[in-house]
Amino acid sequence: MTADQIKDIIAAGLKCEYIELEGDGRHWFATIVSSEFEGQRAIKRHQRVYATLGGRMETNEVHALSMKTYTPDEWSTVAK
Repeated sequence: MTADQIKDIIAAGLKCEYIELEGDGRHWFATIVSSEFEGQRAIKRHQRVYATLGGRMETNEVHALSMKTYTPDEWSTVAK
């Protein structure tokens, strides 16, 4: 899968204010900003993103995805 394909899949299942994705075609790193993360701990946020990918993680279409997840308020302090 390409970075754009993965970004599109995540954005289709999660309202994102910002997504950045880097990787080598097997190992990916994402920065995702979503208001849907409000009030959630990191593990819940990551589970939410993995849910958007569905079985693609299990079938190895997306081999590895590490991520940083932020709410818009958190991102406003990090992105400066």
